Amino acid sequence: MIIEINVNPVAFSIGPVNIAWYGIMVALAVVVLILWTVWAVKRGARLTMDDVLTAALVGIPSGVVFARLLHVIDYWDYYLRHPAQIIGGEGLSIYGAVLGAALGLWVYSRVKKTSFAYLADVLAPGIILSQAVGRVGCTLNGCCYGKISSTFLAIVYTNPYSHGPIGLPVHPTQVYEIIYNLAAFFVLFKLRGRLRPDGSLFLVYLSLYSFWRLMIDFIRDGQPFLFFPLHQAQVIALAILAVTVPLLALRTRWVKPAGAEKEPADPA
Repeated sequence: MIIEINVNPVAFSIGPVNIAWYGIMVALAVVVLILWTVWAVKRGARLTMDDVLTAALVGIPSGVVFARLLHVIDYWDYYLRHPAQIIGGEGLSIYGAVLGAALGLWVYSRVKKTSFAYLADVLAPGIILSQAVGRVGCTLNGCCYGKISSTFLAIVYTNPYSHGPIGLPVHPTQVYEIIYNLAAFFVLFKLRGRLRPDGSLFLVYLSLYSFWRLMIDFIRDGQPFLFFPLHQAQVIALAILAVTVPLLALRTRWVKPAGAEKEPADPA
């Protein structure tokens, strides 16, 4: 059963300004990440609400700038012909958002002498959850679509303004990623407080997502190749895995979560 998506990428307009579903879902994804961090603080994370506010003020702008930068680099041939469109928010790279925000927070942590590794661990489950929300925007927008598919899982974009291929059945790679990200969120949620040293949970997050992007991009379409047959995201994924997997293997250890009750002794 092929599912049709007949959604205009523009949700509504305010005068000359168009508000896109993609932008709405990206904004909601940021809200989800902030709410997750607030929840973690209320559940005992060693952060203050000032830390949460500062992380948002530093991480969001740096993430957006790098997300746009990587997108422009990826589609440089197009933007070379349309330089006026370089500054904008219609195209963003998830890797750019994550790595840009991480860089901004790392620089801030160096200045304020705080632990970036601990903060990254707190944020990790919220990041993958927010990515799942953001991919809903991609699904409605029609971007990040898959290759042509004849399977029952295929979707067809029928709205003439969609960014997807009109009338062609394609793999719903955005939906695949939503499901994967939710599963990864569950894994990271269960691993909280069980890995040492600080930063290990963030490394697990990077590894899980990088492995996914390396695999799923083989059936994604509409993207330029960086090193044939690899897209930009796959090259970044390989670089991240080359760092995170050895670090996890050599440094990470399993510990009991703080406050865990000891199992009762065997009466025998």
